[in-house]
Amino acid sequence: MNNEQIIQQMKERVFKANLQLPNEGLIKLTWGNVSEINRDLGIIVIKPSGVSYDTMQVKDMVVTDLQGNLLEPDSLRPSSDLPTHVVLYRDFPAIGAIVHTHSVHAVQWAQAKRAIPAYGTTHADTFYGNVPCTRDLTEEEITKRYEEATGEVIVETFREKALDPLACPAVLVSGHGPFTWGENVTKAVQNSVVLDEVAKMATVTEQLSPKVTRIDQFLLDKHYYRKHGENAYYGQN
Repeated sequence: MNNEQIIQQMKERVFKANLQLPNEGLIKLTWGNVSEINRDLGIIVIKPSGVSYDTMQVKDMVVTDLQGNLLEPDSLRPSSDLPTHVVLYRDFPAIGAIVHTHSVHAVQWAQAKRAIPAYGTTHADTFYGNVPCTRDLTEEEITKRYEEATGEVIVETFREKALDPLACPAVLVSGHGPFTWGENVTKAVQNSVVLDEVAKMATVTEQLSPKVTRIDQFLLDKHYYRKHGENAYYGQN
């Protein structure tokens, strides 16, 4: 397979993954984006900025280098969140795709500036521990380099908390919303779906039981490692 064919397949995957966002109820209007990276070719494919999902086509997907520079003539403008994706790809080398949405339940926690606690096994199946929330961006960060600083504050959060981006493939940006990622676009979108569901569950859990605490670590370990790692046994070989 030549490079053009590889890029075309990337565009098709990114296009289909972006269409999943409204289909899964994760976005309204154009409030979201999906990207995929090919580190061997040194390229990122991402959704164009502000293009309606009703009219968007495979050919509209934007190809850039790993610094976010456009690589195709007559390309549409890439998502305004591209600089955030670039930072995450640079600092999280194990990830292969990124999703950003403004899904309602996850945004509620981001606006409350709170991490989502691991209250149950639904959470633990995907996220190993609390889904973190970043600090607020400073006025200078927002004014001078907003999207890049957004990526940097995510990386900062994971470093300070010593989190593995693949063990916890999601974050809430304070006052903004969620980003998720994965080894591929399928996993990245699935993680966005799960994130919004567990955010909803956590909200109602606290309403029903204001003094609720996290599940026991041994139960979290059991459910996470049933699906992840060399000893996982959930699903088929």
